[in-house]
Amino acid sequence: LRSPAEIRAIGRAGRILAELHEAIEPRVVPGATTAELDRFAEDFIRSHDGAEPAFKGLYGFPATLCTSINEEVVHGIPSGRRRLANGDIVSVDAGVRLDGWFADAARTFAAGVVDDATTTLLQVTQEALAAGIEQARAGNHMGDIGHAIQQVAEAAGFGVVRDLVGHGIGREFHEEPQVPNYGKPGRGLRLQAGLVIAIEPMINAGGIGIRTLPDRWTVVSADGSRSAHFEQTVAVTEGAPLVLTG
Repeated sequence: LRSPAEIRAIGRAGRILAELHEAIEPRVVPGATTAELDRFAEDFIRSHDGAEPAFKGLYGFPATLCTSINEEVVHGIPSGRRRLANGDIVSVDAGVRLDGWFADAARTFAAGVVDDATTTLLQVTQEALAAGIEQARAGNHMGDIGHAIQQVAEAAGFGVVRDLVGHGIGREFHEEPQVPNYGKPGRGLRLQAGLVIAIEPMINAGGIGIRTLPDRWTVVSADGSRSAHFEQTVAVTEGAPLVLTG
C-alpha cells in the first residue's frame, strides 16, 4: 500500500504517459510504421527530466512501446516493416519509470477510417475499463472490478481475455496483486486505500482464446478476431478512484 506522497510520485510518471498518448494519437495514420511510433515515444519520454521507458529491456523486450495491430492482443514488437493501413487499429502500450516509480497505460487507436464493428469494439472496451475503474474503491473486492469489466464486454457479445491480467505497480513494473478482467462480485482481495493497480481489459471481437506467435512476444486472438486494449494506472483511495495516467 502506498502513501499519498508515493501515489503522487507514481502520478508524475503517469502524467507523462497521458501526455504521450495525446501526442502520439495524430501520428497513428495510414502509412506510419510502428518503428516510427516507437522512436517518437522514446524521444518523448526521455525529453522529461529523469524519465525512462519502462518497457525497453524489461524481460528482454526490445522497444519502448508494445504496438499490437488488429488481431494482436498485446506485446507486439515495433518494426519498420509494419506499416499501418487504412482501417487498422493499433494498441499503443507504454510504461514510464521516474524517480524509481513506475506507471503503465495503453490506448487503442484507429488508423484512418474503421468499420462500425471496430468502432463498437473500441467504445465497449473503453466503457469496460471505466466500469472497472469505478469499482476500484476501498471496501470493494478485486472480483468487483473484473465482474464490471466482464459484464460490459459480454453484453456487447465480445470475449474477455482471461489468460492475461492487470497487475499491481509501483517500485516494480509488475507487482502483486493480479487484476483479472472477469470475476464474481464480492470475491477476491479486499481493496484498501493506497493500493495502486494497472487495470487493463483486453477484449476480443470473437472468442476469448489467445496464442503467442513464434517471436515469443506477440499475443494474438486464437480465432483471428480483432482485439482492443485500454489501460490506466489507478490508485484506490478513501474516496473516488484516482486515475494516475488520465
